[in-house]
Amino acid sequence: MSVPSRLDDLVFEVEAVLFAAGKPLSAREIAAALEVEDGRAVPRAVRTLEETYRNRQSALEVRRVGDRYALQLQERFVPLVHAVTPVEMAPRTLRALTLIAYHQPILQSVLVRMIGEVAYEEVQHLRGLGLVRTEPKGSTLELSTSRRFAEYFGIPSGRPEEIRRVLEQKLGVAPGLPPAGALAETAAPAPDARAAPEPTASPPDGAGAVAPPPAT
Repeated sequence: MSVPSRLDDLVFEVEAVLFAAGKPLSAREIAAALEVEDGRAVPRAVRTLEETYRNRQSALEVRRVGDRYALQLQERFVPLVHAVTPVEMAPRTLRALTLIAYHQPILQSVLVRMIGEVAYEEVQHLRGLGLVRTEPKGSTLELSTSRRFAEYFGIPSGRPEEIRRVLEQKLGVAPGLPPAGALAETAAPAPDARAAPEPTASPPDGAGAVAPPPAT
C-alpha cells in the first residue's frame, strides 16, 4: 500500500527539522516545530524516515536516543569528520564527560538521573567529537570513553581504572559528582588558544575554541 502524499511531505519535513536541529528531538518537539496537530502523524513519519535511511546507501542514520530522535552520522564515519568539525565544550559538556570518564561504563539512563535531560544532547555531542563510545544496552545505551579521549587529555592509558586514578590523584575528583570542567585542566593547549570570557568553558584554560583531538 502506498504512503499518503501528506505523510510523504511530513517525512521530508521531519528530516529537515532533525537535520537543522543538530541534536535529538522528541516527537512532541518535532510536532511543535512543524505545527502538526495530529499527535500520531509525527511518530509515523519518524518510523518511515528510520526505515528509509536503513534501506538506502547513506552515511547518515536516524537513531532513537531515549525518547528522542537524532539524524546523525553512522558510527564508522565519525572519525572521518574530526578535522573539519569545530570543537567547543561548554561547562555542562565537560561535566557530562567527567562523569562518564569516572563512572564508566555507565548507562545513559543513570547519567540522565545525575544531570537531567541534557544528558541526551551531551552524549550525542561527545560521541560526535569521538570522545565517547556508545553501545546499546537494553532500552538505553552504555557509555564509555574512547581511545581518542585518553590521547586528547594526555592520560597514559585508556583503561577505566587508570582514568579514575588520574581524576582522583591529579584533579582531586572523589566518588560522587566530579566538578564541572575537571578535565579542562588536563587538555593540551591549542596552538592559537586565546582567553575567552565566562561562561563559555572550552579546554584548555577557557580557550574559546579547541583544536579537534588528533587523528588516529
